[in-house]
Amino acid sequence: MPETQTKPGFALSDFTPYEEQSGEEYMNDKQREHFRELLLSWKRELMEEVDRTMSHMKDEAANFPDPADRASQEEEFSLELRTRDRERKLIKKIDSTLELLETDDYGYCDACGVEIGVKRLEARPTATLCVDCKTLDEIKEKQTLG
Repeated sequence: MPETQTKPGFALSDFTPYEEQSGEEYMNDKQREHFRELLLSWKRELMEEVDRTMSHMKDEAANFPDPADRASQEEEFSLELRTRDRERKLIKKIDSTLELLETDDYGYCDACGVEIGVKRLEARPTATLCVDCKTLDEIKEKQTLG
């Protein structure tokens, strides 16, 4: 059995890479189940982090008499809330990706329709573009924004 590892693209605590078999059909039931579990685990971890933040903010909320202490706490809470907002948006993206899995549209490039690839999807499970289309998209963005 392959060694459990953490991929750098996201923060799953336990992750076992999918081992493709020679001649295996792309996005077969086994692969779709692998990605469903991956996405659900990722979503669960993000939701747990939201719960931890809410508990932390309730527990740590204090009305410090010193303005510097109060400002530090407000800045800490603001940073946490911005992080949770990004994660909330990511949870929505995970939900839409799970819908793609249900409709058998997952794993194919939105721009050109080719297979995105198992390894790329493991690195970025919510990817909707193949490497080539994503690269072109980034080049166009650099040209537009300077």
